[in-house]
Amino acid sequence: MPDSDALALDARWIVYADDSLVVVNKPPGLLSVPGRGLDKQDCASLRVAQSFKDALVVHRLDMSTSGLLVMARGLKAQRYLSAAFAQRMVRKRYHAIVSGCLHAPQGEWQSIALPIAVDWPNRPRRVIDHDHGQASTTRVRWTLYNPHTNTSHVELEPITGRSHQLRVHMMAIGHPILGDALYAPEALQAQADRLLLHATSLSFIHPSESGWVRFDSPTTFPTVKPIQT
Repeated sequence: MPDSDALALDARWIVYADDSLVVVNKPPGLLSVPGRGLDKQDCASLRVAQSFKDALVVHRLDMSTSGLLVMARGLKAQRYLSAAFAQRMVRKRYHAIVSGCLHAPQGEWQSIALPIAVDWPNRPRRVIDHDHGQASTTRVRWTLYNPHTNTSHVELEPITGRSHQLRVHMMAIGHPILGDALYAPEALQAQADRLLLHATSLSFIHPSESGWVRFDSPTTFPTVKPIQT
């Protein structure tokens, strides 16, 4: 197990905290919860628990994804927030940089409805599987196209919450997310030093039922590299 210093929570990650919840800005490359093996114990949930002893897991972000992660404080708040996520009462938005330009007017939302299943021989990968996959829906719109790198800045809203959903859906429509080691071709992986996917906005009814709250995290992606030939 890492020592407590290794699991310290960087105060700059804290977006908001009260008696019911903690919202942090998770950096890329850090697990949301512990993985298997002693080398995978360092994670966002344990770091938050170092500063907030009653903090409990509600949802997760992929290790490679950065951005907003909410944790509940105490069992009552955990039950409430877990139900909100399960019942799709949480509004989530992500930003990403993807390959190519989407075939839709700029700023117009499109819907991707493709079923996702585990690719068992190649776990943890997921695949589109029309026979056995779980129904999955993502909304996407492009806001900026860069012809020099042939990339688009897009906004993504997952309606369902499948593992790797945004990454699989963007790959499936021919626009993989840059830096994606699982779903992008090597040339697109090489265009970025990390997965260019960021959880930028979360909104839900506060556990105290005092009304909707919204949290935002600005997107600061590294410079996209020219595609290697």
